[in-house]
Formats: sequence, structure tokens, C-alpha cells
Amino acid sequence: MRTATGHPARSEPAVRTVDGLVTAVRAGSYGDDPAGQRVALAFTTSQAVRHAGRATGYRNEVLSLRLHAAVGSCAVEPGTLGPAALDDCVGATVAELLDHPLLPVRVAALDAYLMHVRPHTPEHGARPRALPPGSSLERSRARARAVVDLLPAAERVLVVGVVNSLLERLRARSTAYVPCDLKGGSTEWGEPVRTDALAELADCDAVLASGMTLGNGTFQSLLDHADATGKPLVMFAQTGSAVLPRFLDAGVTAVSAEPYPFFWLDGGPGVIHCYGGPR
Repeated sequence: MRTATGHPARSEPAVRTVDGLVTAVRAGSYGDDPAGQRVALAFTTSQAVRHAGRATGYRNEVLSLRLHAAVGSCAVEPGTLGPAALDDCVGATVAELLDHPLLPVRVAALDAYLMHVRPHTPEHGARPRALPPGSSLERSRARARAVVDLLPAAERVLVVGVVNSLLERLRARSTAYVPCDLKGGSTEWGEPVRTDALAELADCDAVLASGMTLGNGTFQSLLDHADATGKPLVMFAQTGSAVLPRFLDAGVTAVSAEPYPFFWLDGGPGVIHCYGGPR
């Protein structure tokens, strides 16, 4: 479990790598044996959006796995996940899926398992923050406020995984930032988006990163840098929302955890779960 401040309680294993977390899960350190936990449902959610008043849009695709009452998720590049992946997941055990050749399947399985044994509750260190109903842009901005509020004061923030509402919120705080995303391109304000996050780390004094870094294999390098330098690392997570809080004492400063269903799926009220960071 975790304390009310969002840091690991003594009973929770100390992990510093994703591989180490998987090893601890396999060993039963979090409770239920993953070899005895079978995924009942696998599905994908695809989204295309262009907020009113915004010049550009984007697409999302997310793989989600249902384990009992829990849903674990991992974002993928749209169109890259074949239908066979869903067939592989249904009826398989978590232990089997942790060995799947596709990284997004492994991440979604790990997330589903940890959502099952470490749900986002105050007992495990989560602080709920309500998201109001509204348009897609209104809800995006509300989430951005919640995420950026977890970031300590910084002069120059590396943003890994460009979300224009997050950049807009940083601009409102007069915080300089370096936008970075594997897709490249430009921001809503015409700023070039860098594609190599690791090359930008030395010139920034804080990092704000998407949980998608788990699914593309770049999270560990960000974690190692933050752990070695003491720079704040704040994660905003739809991918791996139950995975990333496990690293709060290993380089991660705070997590905005947003499990399925995500804020962009409807216009009603919602909630995200905050770990660490200012209260």
C-alpha cells in the first residue's frame, strides 16, 4: 500500500526499473499470483479530435485489457496493432502476457494487474481530483491544470508527449518549455517539436512526460536521469496509470493517473488521481 502522501509504504517493494517491477509482480510481491489471473476482455479505443478553435488535430489509439473489475491500458500508434493481438490477450494469464512479444501488450497487462491489486484509492496514496463536465476543449484544459499543478517551480521544462493544452497551461505560468514528441511537427504556436527527448534533458531542469513513454520503451531513460540528477519528473498517464505510481521513490516526483474511461470519451464529470507533488 501507499501512504496518504502518495509515497510507498514499507510493505510495497522498492523498484527502480520496469523490469524490476515485472520481476516483483511475477514473484507475488503485490499479492495475487499473475499466473492465476486471466484477462477476460481485450479491446481498442480509437479517437480523432480537433478541438474548436484549434488549428490542428490528432488521433489516439489505446489497447485496454479487462482483469476482474480493473482495466489496464497502453496507447499505440494508430493502425499498428493488428487484430491478432486482441486474440492473443483474451483468456491468457497476466503472467503469459508479460512475456508477449509486443511491448504495448506487456504494458497493458502489467497495468491491468496493478489496477487490480493497487487501485487508485486513498489507501494506496491516490488523491482524487474532479474534472468538470464540458466540451472536449474545456475538459482538456481542466486536465491540463491538474497535471501542471503537480509540477514544481522550474525555469525550463522538457515536455515529452506534446499536448497543446499542457503547453498552454505552462505558457500561462510563464514557464519555458521544450516540446518533444516522436511524431515531430509543430505546436499550436508554431514551435518546432523535437524528436529526441534524451538529447534535450541536459538543458531542462524538470520533465513532464506522458505515460506513452512506457509503451515506446523510453520511460526508463527518463527515470534514470531523474533519479541520478534529482530533477523533478512528473508523469501524466492514461497508459500505465497504475504502473507509474510504483516509481514515486525511484525518480518520479508525481503522477496524474487517469485510468479508462479517459476524459475525452464523454462530456460528463470525471476524476483523475494524483500521487506525490504538492498537496
